[in-house]
Amino acid sequence: MAIQWKVDPAHSELQFKVRHLMITNVTGTFKSFDITAETEQEDFSKATLVQVTADIDSIQTNNEQRDAHLKSDDFFNAEQFPQLIFKATGFDPKTEKLQGDLTIREVTKPISLDVEFHGIVVDPYGQTKAGFSVSGKVSRKEYNLKWNAVTEAGQVVVSDDIRINAEVQLIKQ
Repeated sequence: MAIQWKVDPAHSELQFKVRHLMITNVTGTFKSFDITAETEQEDFSKATLVQVTADIDSIQTNNEQRDAHLKSDDFFNAEQFPQLIFKATGFDPKTEKLQGDLTIREVTKPISLDVEFHGIVVDPYGQTKAGFSVSGKVSRKEYNLKWNAVTEAGQVVVSDDIRINAEVQLIKQ
């Protein structure tokens, strides 16, 4: 019988980082997202389903003008493509690699994410929780996030590589 898991949003975060002017990183956060999983065993060695959806309109980078630009057609186009979706296709517990398909702007590409499983505990309220750190990297241009600019000195404004970082706590249902 499959074990169902659901994200604990109060103890989870989904972020991305991108180089700005190739000298610093800017962090963005999806404030609204959902994660569901099904496993055959509690240790997640046989995960049969992992799905993540993030609401594009919930992006926050601590700069309203930049947030609006990211939600525009230059990047995510939140109006036409309101969510990004990740669906796992396999997990190798030995290498701690999660394979899956990431869809942004109706472009779906396979990606590989590094997963660090931190274990399972029962919290003070009797809920069984599992914790993970997840990281990976994608090319924004592969998902039609192609806006680009160059400074007068020839410096790229926004890097092509986007690093994905998530801290996830799941609650056993």
